[in-house]
Amino acid sequence: MKKLMGLIAVVMLVLAACGSQEGYETIAIDGIQKKMEEGYTVLDVREPSEFDAGHIPGASNKPLSDLQQGNFEGLDTDGKYIVICQSGNRSKQASDLLSEEKYKVVNVSEGMSSWAGEIE
Repeated sequence: MKKLMGLIAVVMLVLAACGSQEGYETIAIDGIQKKMEEGYTVLDVREPSEFDAGHIPGASNKPLSDLQQGNFEGLDTDGKYIVICQSGNRSKQASDLLSEEKYKVVNVSEGMSSWAGEIE
């Protein structure tokens, strides 16, 4: 029994070590409204032409390309952001960068290509 308990403890430690190292939560697209109700702002990290073609009402635009160049101008360090892009890839990269800079972010695993709500 002791060997089994020891083995379980080792497996749990290994799994914990392999877990996510992200400093933020990732949500499904249907969780956006709840986060907005909690005071988060939608931050769309697509390029301006993509943003202009349609975005979640009230969203702000800060392209990933700006963040990659260290340009965080216009973002509130005390703000809370829901980070979204077109498919989920750029938002993950942006969430990594923003989290490293100590911004409070929530990443959206899908993107605008999955958004069924209103756009402006």
